[in-house]
Amino acid sequence: MEKTKEDLLITHLFDARPELVFNAWTDPAQLKHWYAPDGCTIEFKSIEVKVGGAFHSCIHDPVHGECWIKGFYHEVAFPEKLVYTMTLTNEQGDAVSSDQAGKPGDWPKDIVTTVTFVAVGEKTEMTLHQTVSEQEAKKTGAYQSWFSMFDRLSTVLTARLPI
Repeated sequence: MEKTKEDLLITHLFDARPELVFNAWTDPAQLKHWYAPDGCTIEFKSIEVKVGGAFHSCIHDPVHGECWIKGFYHEVAFPEKLVYTMTLTNEQGDAVSSDQAGKPGDWPKDIVTTVTFVAVGEKTEMTLHQTVSEQEAKKTGAYQSWFSMFDRLSTVLTARLPI
């Protein structure tokens, strides 16, 4: 995975096999339990996890309001890799500017997210790469949110919620 010096890159170790971690990234029933920043919830208007498939989701933030995202899956390689785009949109799925979505003006309109899952014994080393400035992600809180989401994902994996 090639990273520019500005891209966001996070590695996290989960106490579960790659198949379980991968499923938690692709199953909407599991995603709703962990894939949103602290204090927020996520709703999927649609999601079809397959190459060429798409999703349209909304993060409901009690402080900052709604954040609609639409994306397309470019690679779905169970249980090793997931590549998808994320575009800021409105509720109808139309692309909007960063300002219209309540993000800083230099926040990218489109982000490519690549997630890889590597077995380390019975655990999974997950690497998240996003084409967004790590510095900007830290400034907005997006970077820190990933860690709290990964803590909740660990809880989901431990609880063995429906797969």
